[in-house]
Amino acid sequence: MVDSTHPVGPREVEELPDRLLTIPNLLSIVRLALVPVFLWLLLGPHADGWALLILVYAGISDWADGKIARIFNQTSKLGAMLDPAADRLYTLATVVAFVVRDIVPWWIAALLILRDVIVAVCIWVLGRNGFAPPEVTYIGKAATFNLLYAMPLMLLAQGGSTAATLARPVAYAFAIWGGSLFLWSGVLYLVQTRMALRSSSRPASL
Repeated sequence: MVDSTHPVGPREVEELPDRLLTIPNLLSIVRLALVPVFLWLLLGPHADGWALLILVYAGISDWADGKIARIFNQTSKLGAMLDPAADRLYTLATVVAFVVRDIVPWWIAALLILRDVIVAVCIWVLGRNGFAPPEVTYIGKAATFNLLYAMPLMLLAQGGSTAATLARPVAYAFAIWGGSLFLWSGVLYLVQTRMALRSSSRPASL
């Protein structure tokens, strides 16, 4: 796993050790394994309380695994792949479940999914032209953090309880800020891809 506060680029990933059995990797594997459980809880029995606990674990473990990796020198290539994969799956699973439950409108989900599709296409185009994927930016990581905080708060905000009333404005603030940063990071991917392709098409200076 890598330190979540320090984005790791493709070159740095290649230099990481091939460790498998580490505490950060275990936290990420458990986080990934809980994704289908989370979806079932939300869409099956509507057990929002248990789903909320899984989201809280996802947010805390996302922060903790990076800290543990840095403090105890447990960084690894596997961890560098598991961490963003878990973040993406939780974001996608939560957005889809929230649309099905009518917690968020479908067009918000469409925008967020479209952003991920665009980023995937950019990475593919760069790879076809011999470029490594763009390095992870702090904007992208900040977007993920905001969305990971927004999702449990939005779940808590459902209903008419006092807790729901208090959580609602905070939840939507995190969601709007996180969603905006998420979309903006996708625009930056497009800009970086365009700049890389333009630089490769220029004739070498004599």
